[in-house]
Amino acid sequence: MRLSQFLAVGCLSFFSLASHAEILTGLYQVREPVTSQSPEERTQATQKALETLVLRLTGDAKAIQSPGLEAIRKDPQQIISQYGYDAGPPESLQVEFDPVSTDRALRKAGLSLWGTNRPALLGWWLNDSVDGSSLVGDGQSAAEPLRRAAQHRGLPLRLPLADLSEQLVGTADNLEGSNPAPLKDASERYGADALLAVHAREEDGKWTAKWRLWVGDQQEQGSAQAPDQAALADAVMLAVSERLAPRYAVKPGISTEQLLEVQGMNLARYAQLGHLLEPFGAKLKSVEGDRIVYQVNGSAEQLRSQLGLAQLKEVPAGQMPAVADPGQAPGVVAAPTPQLRFSW
Repeated sequence: MRLSQFLAVGCLSFFSLASHAEILTGLYQVREPVTSQSPEERTQATQKALETLVLRLTGDAKAIQSPGLEAIRKDPQQIISQYGYDAGPPESLQVEFDPVSTDRALRKAGLSLWGTNRPALLGWWLNDSVDGSSLVGDGQSAAEPLRRAAQHRGLPLRLPLADLSEQLVGTADNLEGSNPAPLKDASERYGADALLAVHAREEDGKWTAKWRLWVGDQQEQGSAQAPDQAALADAVMLAVSERLAPRYAVKPGISTEQLLEVQGMNLARYAQLGHLLEPFGAKLKSVEGDRIVYQVNGSAEQLRSQLGLAQLKEVPAGQMPAVADPGQAPGVVAAPTPQLRFSW
C-alpha cells in the first residue's frame, strides 16, 4: 500500500487494540485536602496541587524547583482552567489544570514529561492490623484509599478480586519474597504491565509497609511508614511512581534521534502506535506493506519500555530482512537502516 493510501484510509477510523497500558484520565485534575474554604487555605492548597501535578507528570521531586517554572510557581493561575470544592470526606480543593499550557510550560523549562499512556499496575496489598490480616480486593471498602492514592500519584491501579484462591496466594511470605512466580501466575488474568506487592502492618498506632515492584524482569523494592492507611498508600504510590517515571518520561532536547521500524501494521495498530509515540515527536517516514518507519527522538530504553506497553516485541538485528524499494534506480543510495525494529 502506498503511503498516501495508508494515511488516507487511516485518517478515516481510529481503533484501539486491547493492550495492558491505560490512558489515564484525570491526569491534570488534582485534589488536595482542606479544612476550610478561606482564601489563604485555597492559596496554599493550590500551590500544593501544582507541586503534586509537576511530580505526577515528571516523576521528579525536584522538578517543581526548576528555574524555568518560577513564573508558574508565583502565579499557578496561568495554567489553571478551573477549581472547586468537594465536600468529601475528606473535604478537598479540586484543581483542573490546562493540559496544553501545562505541558508547554514543562517542556519550556526543559523537564521530562510522562504522558497519559501509562503502565497498568496490579496491586497485591495485604493489611495486617489489630483486626486481623486481609488481602485488599477490588470492590472492598479498603480498596478506596489505594485507588485515591494511585490517582493522586498518576498510576492506573488494578486490584485482584481477592477470592479464596487469591487469598491463598497473597500471603506475607509471597508478598515479601523475591520470587514473583506465585503472584505472576495468579495475575495473568488481569493483564497488567507491572506487578506491585505490598505488605502493610499496623504497629503501635502507626503503619509501615514493605513493597516490591516487578516490571518485566526488573525488580524494585522499598519501604514506607505513615500515621494511617491513607497516608501509607500515598507514600507507597509516590515511591512507585518515582521508580517508573524514568522508564517513560521523555526529556526534551537531549534525546537521541533514530529510526524505528515496526512490522505487522494495520489500521488499528497504526492509530495505537501513533499514540504511543506521541512523547517522542514521531515523524512518519515510510510505509511498505505491513511495515512502517518513524523518525523518533528518545532513548532506546525508553522506546522499548513504551512499546512494551502494547506488547510489541523487539526484533534482533539481522532477523528482519530489508524491504527492497522497487522504484529505486541503480546507484541510488539506499534509505538509512532503522536502529530499532519491533513486531506485533
